[in-house]
Amino acid sequence: MKLKNFIFAVAILLISQSISAQRNYGGYNFLGITGGLTFFDINTDDFVTSQSTGFMAGFSARGAFRNDFDLIYGLTVQNSQVSIQASNAASTQFVDYSLLGAQIHFMGSYNIVVKHLSIEFGPVLNVNGKLNLEQEQFEDYVITGYNELRAQDILDISKIDFRVAAGITAGFEHFRISGQYQYGVTNMLNNLNEQNLEINDFKGNSSTLIVSGVIYF
Repeated sequence: MKLKNFIFAVAILLISQSISAQRNYGGYNFLGITGGLTFFDINTDDFVTSQSTGFMAGFSARGAFRNDFDLIYGLTVQNSQVSIQASNAASTQFVDYSLLGAQIHFMGSYNIVVKHLSIEFGPVLNVNGKLNLEQEQFEDYVITGYNELRAQDILDISKIDFRVAAGITAGFEHFRISGQYQYGVTNMLNNLNEQNLEINDFKGNSSTLIVSGVIYF
């Protein structure tokens, strides 16, 4: 299934479930629209990387669960950015890549102050496409630490990245700001090991800080 079809199917499913919950549940249940910035990097010994800034947007649903706990679930689309050092005969520099992906999250939220301040934690399923080299003139630059591995050779990374997330949200009943950290527990570079590249032991974990706002209806 293509990434855009996956996003569409999951969005319809989650919106339908949220509307059903709002009609049938006696407690509060809000559907929210969210957007913000991502600060993405790859934790790896195989490349020299630099964190870069991207963006995210999507929706989420928040509902009262039990005592001081809420449940949060939803779908977001992220356009993450990262830079990897490479060189040619004349210069060494960081080469920019982008990564388009969709995330499904299902998280618990402990309310320090109900509807105003909470800490959140849970699993995230990230489905992404290939890395996209932002500028074609760097395709043949050689990745730092290698003899033949070019910038264009490392695009086809793993499509599935399981992450764990934790963060904090603060604000009002219908508007909150959030800071969240996500760490990838799977090897997002594993697919490179099947491509007969210069080495076959690539290892890397995603590291993402997200600063966002959400409007609840």
